[in-house]
Amino acid sequence: MGVGKSTVGQLLAERLGVVYRDTDDDIVAAEGRTIAEIFVDDGEPVFRAIEKRTVHTALAEHQGVLALGGGAILDADTRALLAGHRVVYLSMDVEEAVKRTGLNVARPLLAVNPRKQWRELMEARRHLYEEVATAVVPTDGRTPEEVTQAALDALELKEA
Repeated sequence: MGVGKSTVGQLLAERLGVVYRDTDDDIVAAEGRTIAEIFVDDGEPVFRAIEKRTVHTALAEHQGVLALGGGAILDADTRALLAGHRVVYLSMDVEEAVKRTGLNVARPLLAVNPRKQWRELMEARRHLYEEVATAVVPTDGRTPEEVTQAALDALELKEA
């Protein structure tokens, strides 16, 4: 959350000359409501099922840069599908997250005690991000352009 996946994803797509797609945007478009609304109205298990279907569809049909929501890797089937793709894990620490988002925006998983919950989420997920990652790119103190270049370098990709 707040790591810059949308901004960096769009920059990567531009520099590689491919199309950018975000599965969170796909979910919002298909459901006609925000992710926060889905969480509140239907609960996390329903959201995760929608997310899984959406990610699997996008992985099957999209050839450009694909941004996934932070919880997509919680699903073992999704992690297995990601094994056949180049995956960049954009990492940051909690202090950077506070600077970028204030941890007070509409994040359903951070509703109470955001710093503590962010740390707990990262402790639970970090190993999963690293499991699927082809490259880990720290974002702390870097501009989106610097992160984009670091991702290109880490993946050994050339610009279009």
